[in-house]
Amino acid sequence: MQSRIQIGDIAMDVVRKDIKNVHLSVHPPAGRVRIAAPERMSVDTLRIFAISKLPWIRQQQQKLHKQERETPREYLDRESHYVWGKRHLLKVVERDAPPKTELRHAAVLLQIRPASRYEKKQAILEGWYREQLKEAVLPLITKWEPLIGVKITGVFVQRMKTKWGSANPRSKTIRLNTELAKKPTECLEYIVVHEMVHFLERRHNDRFIALMDRYLSGWRFHRDELNRAPLGHETWSY
Repeated sequence: MQSRIQIGDIAMDVVRKDIKNVHLSVHPPAGRVRIAAPERMSVDTLRIFAISKLPWIRQQQQKLHKQERETPREYLDRESHYVWGKRHLLKVVERDAPPKTELRHAAVLLQIRPASRYEKKQAILEGWYREQLKEAVLPLITKWEPLIGVKITGVFVQRMKTKWGSANPRSKTIRLNTELAKKPTECLEYIVVHEMVHFLERRHNDRFIALMDRYLSGWRFHRDELNRAPLGHETWSY
């Protein structure tokens, strides 16, 4: 069950769960505040907890507001594009040949037909990002399936507007946000492990956290690294 409390100018989403302790988080890019609380905790107790955390919440929101952001992409020569957490310059080549994208040293080569429109450039580059992600995720799944003790039957890569990834324990499939190909590879591994652990525990409760600690002890660092990475022009959260 989800509700909301207001403390001054800060609205906080409250999610009731079968957990013992309160979990507070501030999510990028806008600094949305979320509190996971035990089902029987009173609203008054929650408000007191939230008020005690206001300085920390404001500090985290200020960090997010200062975080580097990408401007809207125009797919022009020497425009910055990120690949696995590193900044590359785009090199646009117009040629009467099939479109393609390649990573050449510090540049991303985008070969297009003359007079190609913005939408075509965007589609070609996004398709390339999807392929990069598909190639990178397969070795990670091979690595983590025996360690976690689960089996994945399918991986889907797509643009996702509200999450970095999702899991379907029933069908044994996971979905990954194409934008992950722009973030450090450690962030991709964190998301893959996160979704695979959901096969064992669907909720973000104490058991889920304990499992994450067992399989990927540095997961909090990678989560924070993902949140610190340059944000895309659109709103992405996790």
